[in-house]
Amino acid sequence: MIYLDHAATTAVYPEVIREMTPYLHDYYYNPSSSYKEGRLLHKKLDQIRTVLAGGIHAKPQEIIFTSGGTESDNWVLVNAARSLCGKGRHIITSAIEHHAILHTCHFLENCGFDLTYLPVNREGFVAPAVLEKAIRPDTILISVMYANNEIGTLQPIRELGQIAQKNSILFHTDAVQAYAHVPIDVSSTPIDFLSVSAHKFGGPKGVGFLYAKEGTPLSPLLYGGAQEQGRRAGTENVAGIVGMGCAAQLSLEHMTEYAGQESSLRDHLMHRILSEIPMTRLNGSSQKRLPGNLNVSFYGIDSATLIAMLETKDIYVSGGSACSSADQAPSHVLHSIGLSDEMALGALRITIGHENTMEEINETFENIRSFVQKLRQIS
Repeated sequence: MIYLDHAATTAVYPEVIREMTPYLHDYYYNPSSSYKEGRLLHKKLDQIRTVLAGGIHAKPQEIIFTSGGTESDNWVLVNAARSLCGKGRHIITSAIEHHAILHTCHFLENCGFDLTYLPVNREGFVAPAVLEKAIRPDTILISVMYANNEIGTLQPIRELGQIAQKNSILFHTDAVQAYAHVPIDVSSTPIDFLSVSAHKFGGPKGVGFLYAKEGTPLSPLLYGGAQEQGRRAGTENVAGIVGMGCAAQLSLEHMTEYAGQESSLRDHLMHRILSEIPMTRLNGSSQKRLPGNLNVSFYGIDSATLIAMLETKDIYVSGGSACSSADQAPSHVLHSIGLSDEMALGALRITIGHENTMEEINETFENIRSFVQKLRQIS
């Protein structure tokens, strides 16, 4: 098998499985218990907060455990609507956000909030000047993703955050694709909220965290116990959190090394596809993109058919976000960067991990070229 869909999910590190296992069997205690075993688990969770916070230069108390990026994204948007509606009812986001953001925005529109969806240029960038122009006196939140999950474009987060800060507006970024893959520093970048999912960097599914800057208003998501500083009640997913902490430690330690490997393989495949297969188009930035992300459109090709043909060779890629894979409509991200329906439906997303090899990349290319030629001959 050649797995090239790491933006959808990653394999759990073997070290993570070993680290998690005792917490599923031996250390099954409730971390809120007052006896020794519970106190030890609570201390373990605090140690993991320190690891996760270190990855973005935050404080441990600014890390809140969640079930992942979708929950964190929803929480931030709904929190702004609930906590700041007295100040205003205007929220700004981008046209290429993950559906965890966009669908929550549509919900808030139905609740009477006013949403602005910022356009992006051909490479998928939000222009700081466009954001500045969209701000109104009643704007209460700006949410722009750190890195796009389909085309890999890395947004100018520092500039966008500075604009939000200058106008005293809360700034959130969905960093699900970015955390532990590219450097993030909330101590030097004005970010109030940041969302992360563990399964994007070698951790288990169903666990993540929300960074909430100290002093920033955040209403409770769940009511009940006093967990997570009283803002997210419920017994913590101890084994999942332990796995996330281990995965973060490994990924952060090797981030520069893995990013170099992935970028090298991506650039090799990008060059071969664009130079050796006619009528192809790179989607997103050629420079400012996630290390392992490659999104290419093939003229005259239905990518769903191409993906199925590659699967017969045990090569796994995608046409876009895994969260919308059942939707046959053209990608909203690709539409936003100016692609026609035909070119959007002909897009292939290949996301490389540090486990992949040059042999796998060359084998993938040869199969793509062969199948594209066959499909074009048929059409």
